[in-house]
Amino acid sequence: MSGSQCFENPPKLSPGSGCGAGTVQQLGGLNTYVTGSGPPDSKSAILLISDVFGYEAPLFRKLADKVAGAGFLVVAPDFFYGDPIVDLNNPQFDREAWRKIHNTDKGYVDAKSVIAALKSKGVSAIGAAGFCWGGVVAAKLASSHDIQAAVVLHPGAITVDDINEIKVPVAILGAEIDHISPPEDLKRFGEILSAKLKNDCLVKIYPRVSHGWTVRYNVEDEFAVKSAEEAHEDMINWLTKYVKRDE
Repeated sequence: MSGSQCFENPPKLSPGSGCGAGTVQQLGGLNTYVTGSGPPDSKSAILLISDVFGYEAPLFRKLADKVAGAGFLVVAPDFFYGDPIVDLNNPQFDREAWRKIHNTDKGYVDAKSVIAALKSKGVSAIGAAGFCWGGVVAAKLASSHDIQAAVVLHPGAITVDDINEIKVPVAILGAEIDHISPPEDLKRFGEILSAKLKNDCLVKIYPRVSHGWTVRYNVEDEFAVKSAEEAHEDMINWLTKYVKRDE
């Protein structure tokens, strides 16, 4: 992950994990926002992986609840162990040091622990959706059969090597205005994926939006809200198609 766009439009966080319809529980060794019905009511789960601003961001929690409303158990872990990016104006904040501590390889290992915990509870189908930093983790998860499908939204720095490793159905949702994952890169990824996954891949570029638009939008901007909601629906439709089990 690199570039200033990852840090633009920070959300107003909700200290104390107080927002959302779900609860915070321990799962796979991580504090995790859990919403929706799990086994035996639903054996399909979605792992939501946040951007650098963490799992307490209100719009991220709101989206988790929306995905749960589609019939999934949704889990959104605190991959940053209580240390999301909060105050970018703090002169003592060292972005590079933060990135080294909270790298996506560590996120991938933690995500696999969460997936194992879900399976131990009776979940039989799992999808992953990740945003920016979390998009890189979701792409790594898609390189194994630990999950059934993935959605990668305005990802951080993903490489061709990462794309070549993907084995499960994947949708990549990107912004027209994105210096980290520009449309031309995502379209190239789409060509690679189409050659091996055929119709089980999707690359969609949303016009007139910037990196982070799906979870860091201005709720008073009608176009921003509409663009975010379009991506949310596309994400849910993809996960429903490839992950949802007939209960």
